[in-house]
Amino acid sequence: MFEKKVNIYNVFELRCKTTCYFGVDAIEKMKDISEYLSKRGMKKVIVVTDPVAYKVTGAWDIVTKYFNEYGIEYILYDKVTPNPTVEQIDEATKLGKDFGAQAVFGIGGGSPIDTAKSVAILLEYEGKTGAELYEAKFVPERAKPIIAINTTHGTGTEVDRFAVASILEKEYKPALAYDCIYPLFAIDDPKLMVTLPYKQTLYTTIDALNHITEASTTLARNPYSILLAKETVRLIATYLPQALSNPNDLNARYWLLYASAIAGISFDNGLLHFTHALEHPLSAVKPDLAHGLGLAMLLPAVVKEIYPSVAEILAEVFEPIVPGLEGKAGEAEKIAKGIEDWLFNMGVTEKLEDVGFNEGHVEKLTELAMTTPSLGLLLSVAPIKAEKEVIARIYRNSLKRM
Repeated sequence: MFEKKVNIYNVFELRCKTTCYFGVDAIEKMKDISEYLSKRGMKKVIVVTDPVAYKVTGAWDIVTKYFNEYGIEYILYDKVTPNPTVEQIDEATKLGKDFGAQAVFGIGGGSPIDTAKSVAILLEYEGKTGAELYEAKFVPERAKPIIAINTTHGTGTEVDRFAVASILEKEYKPALAYDCIYPLFAIDDPKLMVTLPYKQTLYTTIDALNHITEASTTLARNPYSILLAKETVRLIATYLPQALSNPNDLNARYWLLYASAIAGISFDNGLLHFTHALEHPLSAVKPDLAHGLGLAMLLPAVVKEIYPSVAEILAEVFEPIVPGLEGKAGEAEKIAKGIEDWLFNMGVTEKLEDVGFNEGHVEKLTELAMTTPSLGLLLSVAPIKAEKEVIARIYRNSLKRM
């Protein structure tokens, strides 16, 4: 396999809309980023992160070293939680405005980076709130420069234009997508991933797997999103078991991180549909639910529903996980069961009933999927019509193992 001929210590630029510095020791590119900001007079920044990742990964020591070297003042907001809320966004925005922040750094996985993106918008819009942003009460056209330092291999948010936050009192978890929140720079350094716990290694990787399942099968799918999907599954099937068995394996982390990044680019081009639209209500109702776990519990049922309409695509994409498919509609049960078995073998043994959902939740979850702001856009590009009965059936078929 060609991966053996790639020097994982060669830090290269992964160019998409974002300039992403990718590879072992890419965190040292903070020197170049700090110099770039300093030369342009951006000497005050807010750093948005969670209470743990920025320190335990070692990123913070290097970030602050170069801030100090180039005379960049900073203020820290480190209260972001999994499934971040609009209240956290508002709190960080106020901190940034009072400080006079000219740029926003996000350090962490999807939650801190998505929060940083949201803060970057609100710093440009006086009087606007996170709830107004996520309920689409206004359409932003500008944001402060965003720098994303990624510490997980799952979301791809460091190289795309998406962000997510929860509005808890309404049990909404909308998504937004605006060109103004592509990060100016991103850092993908597999050294920052070696401290990821087992479950986070698993769940974040499954997020990437869901990104490409959807991006390769939406009505907006294209050859690029499908090509990236095929490579993502191949890499995950090869390297996830290695990373789970040896967390310090930099080679495995490198390729999972690359899979995550190209999966992010895939759905930036091909969009998402059922799995993400239906997971958002799950983690809105239960904010402690890991996003990747929610996706994993839904994925087999989603694939079972859509396979007859996109069988040729999914048979090819999932070949490394469910070999021998011929791309025929009658294989829907086989691929769904094959994916579920693979997930269980990787360590995801939960279904919706195991995390507190039951038949009585199906109607409410279905309603939330159909009414939460922005999720209608995802459902509108699903490969089959997103009727209420289809959504309810996916939830129902995800309650227990097939």
